[in-house]
Amino acid sequence: MKKIALFAVVILLIGPSTRSMLSGHLGAVGEWMGAWAPFSYLIVALVFAAPLVAIQMMVTIPKHVEPESAMAKYRREAPPPVDSD
Repeated sequence: MKKIALFAVVILLIGPSTRSMLSGHLGAVGEWMGAWAPFSYLIVALVFAAPLVAIQMMVTIPKHVEPESAMAKYRREAPPPVDSD
């Protein structure tokens, strides 16, 4: 899977029109972040922090333990087998 993704990225970056489009978008993002400096950095921090917080929650969530049956203490043991000699 990694080889396919790497191949796709290389093919995309080979074309001059793709490179100019990507550099144009990156430049626009840079200008937008500069123009909206405090808010844009907050948005970027939230975008990068959200998956990390989700992973931390999934790792630290306690495992579900089934409660013990309330009737378990009243369960009788099976009677011993009867020999018919």
